[in-house]
Amino acid sequence: MVISNTAIRPGRHGVTLMILTLLLAAFVPPERTIKVWLIGDSTMADKEIKAYPETGWGMPFAHFFDSTVVVDNRAKNGRSTRTFIAEGRWDAVMQEMKPGDWVFIQFGHNDEVPTKGSYTPEDQFEANLIRFIKDVRDKQATPVLITPVARRKFDAGGKVQETHAVYAAIVRRVAAEQHTPLIDLDKESQSLLQQLGPENSKFLFDYLTPGEHPNYPLGREDDTHFNELGARKMAEIVLADIRSLNLPLAAHIVVGTNKPK
Repeated sequence: MVISNTAIRPGRHGVTLMILTLLLAAFVPPERTIKVWLIGDSTMADKEIKAYPETGWGMPFAHFFDSTVVVDNRAKNGRSTRTFIAEGRWDAVMQEMKPGDWVFIQFGHNDEVPTKGSYTPEDQFEANLIRFIKDVRDKQATPVLITPVARRKFDAGGKVQETHAVYAAIVRRVAAEQHTPLIDLDKESQSLLQQLGPENSKFLFDYLTPGEHPNYPLGREDDTHFNELGARKMAEIVLADIRSLNLPLAAHIVVGTNKPK
C-alpha cells in the first residue's frame, strides 16, 4: 500500500497550532537557578586532590539537589569570621549574591583558638555573624547559621566531649535573637559520634595507617577533618535539618536524606 505525501501532510490548522506551540516555547522564561552559598572553614570546604581523602561536607552536599540549585562553596581552610571578611572573601560573595539565594554560615573552629592568627574574640565573632545575617537580608537572600561541627574527642569513659561550647553557644544565641534558621551541627554531630563510639567514629575522620594512602605516606590521625564517608554523614545531617526546619530549599532536595542512626 502506497501512502501519498498529501495524506500525512498536516492541515492548515495543524500547521498553525505547531507554529503557536513553538512560539510559546520560545517565550517561556527558563526556570531561575537558586544559588546556595557556603561560607566557613576547612570542615566545609572543597579540597584539592593532594588533600584526599580529606573531604569537606560541602562537597557531597552539592550533589543532593535538583538541577535548579547551584552550590557555590566559598569555605576555605583555616578561615574564621574575621579573616574571611578581612581577606575580601565576604565582599566577593556579596558582589555576586542575588535575591532568592541562600547562604549557609559555619564558623567557629578557627575563631575560638587564641593561639591561631585567625582568632576572633567572642564579641567580634558575634558581631561578624550579625553582619553576615544583615548583609544577606539586605540582598533579599536567606541566611542559615550552623554551629561548628564537632571534633572527635572522647573521655576515658567513652563519652564524647564538647569542643566548641562557647562559640557554638554564641551561634545559637545570635540565631535566636536574629530570628535566623539554625542547624545545630555541633550537637547533632556529637550525637552521631557518641552512637559510633571512640573506635568506630574514626571511620568518619582522616585516620590512615602508614603506607595506606600516597598523600600521607607516614599515616595520619586527624580528629577534626573528615574522610568521604564522614563528610557525607555531616551533609546528610544538614540536609535532614533543611527538611525538618521546613525551609523552602527542601523542595529541591532530590535524594532521600534521613539523619544517620
